[in-house]
Amino acid sequence: MAPRKIIIDTDPGQDDAVAILLALASPEEIEVLGITAVAGNVPLELTAKNARIVCELADHTHIPVYAGCDRPLNRELVTAEHVHGKTGLDGPVLPDPQMPLADGHAVDFIIETLHAHDSGTVTLCPLGPLTNIATAFQKAPDIVDRVQEIVLMGGAYFEVGNITPAAEFNIYVDPEAAEVVFNSGAHIVVMPLDVTHDALVTQKRNEAFRALNSKVGHAVAEMTDFFERFDKEKYGSEGAPLHDPCVTAYLIRPDLFSGRHINVQIETQSELTMGMTVADWWRVTKHPPNAMFMGEVDAEGFFALLTERLARL
Repeated sequence: MAPRKIIIDTDPGQDDAVAILLALASPEEIEVLGITAVAGNVPLELTAKNARIVCELADHTHIPVYAGCDRPLNRELVTAEHVHGKTGLDGPVLPDPQMPLADGHAVDFIIETLHAHDSGTVTLCPLGPLTNIATAFQKAPDIVDRVQEIVLMGGAYFEVGNITPAAEFNIYVDPEAAEVVFNSGAHIVVMPLDVTHDALVTQKRNEAFRALNSKVGHAVAEMTDFFERFDKEKYGSEGAPLHDPCVTAYLIRPDLFSGRHINVQIETQSELTMGMTVADWWRVTKHPPNAMFMGEVDAEGFFALLTERLARL
């Protein structure tokens, strides 16, 4: 089969970086048409910079990186330096990027790319807040039907929230954008905290990255060394969850994941539960399904895939 054409929409973030690296290391399954940066884990200036740093780390400087929306649709930006550090990629010492940003706005690139390719052949892979995707859908509603699939990291159900008691960070930052996307009618696959919290970078798994003895292997190990301190203290877990690479891994090995096709709605009214993904896991309402909401991952298979692919870079 031909590689799957994707646009990665991202707010790097150490786990975003690993997701991008996994995609770039998998040309048999994935063709990265471009990377669009959005404000999220850190402000847009840094996410656009970090996306280019990751491309250069992988020696894939031909991938165009576009800067997108610098704030949510209707809200002030909330960031996560307390998790990712002041740069968003704290941990390894990586040089500033030499490759320039691509000309134009990320939203326009998304629209133009979906128009330029055959309908149903481009997958959108949001790893951060959904501001760019929602803005593109609002600006050019005809592109929704041209999207092959949206595979995103965001939300939670049984694992509840990681930025508030009810909400996962990506959805919380721009719940109105998430509402636009989940109500769009596009085919959506969701990697929530319920899955990503099972994809833990244990010491053994991180040593496997370091043992690759490459600049990518060392950088990823140093990213997760930094990243895990927050989650280990917060959850008492063996290591940090690698949230965003679950999106890329699904494109390569969907058999590693299982879930249910259910209705998912986004809370945008209550300050108490703002950004909550109300997932009808038990199908107790009559609301029609609008998303494949994943619930489990084969963690050993996931890390075996990730380590094998990172070794290529």
